[in-house]
Amino acid sequence: MSAKPEQAAVAEAARLASVTILAKRKDFRDLRFSNHDGSLPAAGPLVWICVLVITCLMLYVLQKVLLLVVPFLLALVLFYALFPVMARMVLQGMRRETAALIVIGVFCIVSAIALVAVLPKVISEFSDNQELIKRYIDGGIGLVTRSVTALEAHSKLIAQAHLSQALNDQVQSATGSFAGSVQSVMLGLLAWGPSLALVPFLTYFLLKDSRHFKLFLSRAVPNAFFETTLYLLHGVDKAARAYFQGLLRLTILDTLTLALGLWVIGLPAPFALGLIAAVLAWVPYVGSLLGGVTVALVAATDFAGDPSITFYTIGLFVFVRLLDDFIYMPMTIGKSLRIHPLITVLMIFVGGGVAGIPGLMLVLPLLGINLVIGETVGVMLTNARLVARYRQGRALRRWQARADLAMPGG
Repeated sequence: MSAKPEQAAVAEAARLASVTILAKRKDFRDLRFSNHDGSLPAAGPLVWICVLVITCLMLYVLQKVLLLVVPFLLALVLFYALFPVMARMVLQGMRRETAALIVIGVFCIVSAIALVAVLPKVISEFSDNQELIKRYIDGGIGLVTRSVTALEAHSKLIAQAHLSQALNDQVQSATGSFAGSVQSVMLGLLAWGPSLALVPFLTYFLLKDSRHFKLFLSRAVPNAFFETTLYLLHGVDKAARAYFQGLLRLTILDTLTLALGLWVIGLPAPFALGLIAAVLAWVPYVGSLLGGVTVALVAATDFAGDPSITFYTIGLFVFVRLLDDFIYMPMTIGKSLRIHPLITVLMIFVGGGVAGIPGLMLVLPLLGINLVIGETVGVMLTNARLVARYRQGRALRRWQARADLAMPGG
């Protein structure tokens, strides 16, 4: 009589296993090719609400540990920049650990040589930085004052407002605290030195152990959601790679375009100014505005007698911004994050309000990654076949346990 429960359990286990395998194959095909381009279906309103709320909560938490978040963010940028080089070395037969060590070692050596070459000059000019910055700010204020004075000469309404006098009063009140402000900014930048030293260390382990981290995450989910988890990890990696590698390409294009334009206009050190403005543009909107104002101050100071140079510089930045929106960004970052422009602008303001300047930098990559996770989790929870696979697998394990207990000596 004991053989009948055992045979029934084995038969039921075989039936459940066959159904699970068929559902597994069919569901994986449906999941991967649910859209014509192989992407997941568009997220619904509930998923979007969860994604936005989680992104805001992450920004609020991450600003509390900013000394670790910024090095990790820079390490991600460096990881996606160096990964193609390491991947080529691995394809040529080199061990992954060795390739990662060589790549990060060469990068550290080159960075150290550049630092040794530049650091003495920076230290020698450190005492003059405050005077240099003050000179450029005075040049910009002089341009604004002259422009307002010219407007007052042509408009009685503006002259009655006494804008030039009010501007001079504001400048005089702000001059007294300028030196202390510059000194506090310099000391704040020096305080980031130990934290930024973690960047090559973190990058090395990202290059060396990124696949082990993916394997660790995939093992933590039930077998019914294994393929979906692999798709999720691939989507997150694809979104992050598209954003950071596209950001580097966009920085190169902006640097070259700005350097060429500033060289044609006649500004000194056009490549350095273009690079500074392109890196500042990593902070959406605010960074672009700050970079444009910085270069405009240089133009207003070095060409105080020719205000047209400053206006040409402002026009150049407007032109480059249009190139970014309509040509460069579709070529580099493109639409990989699949976020509507209205939501992008709103989340930039939300990120700035929640976490300040770091929030402006982190909000778009966090939103893109959370959107990929939200879409995939939404598919996992609403796909009937995936839920059925999970339930069938759980029932199969229960029948196996009952069969083991029903066996003699079990």
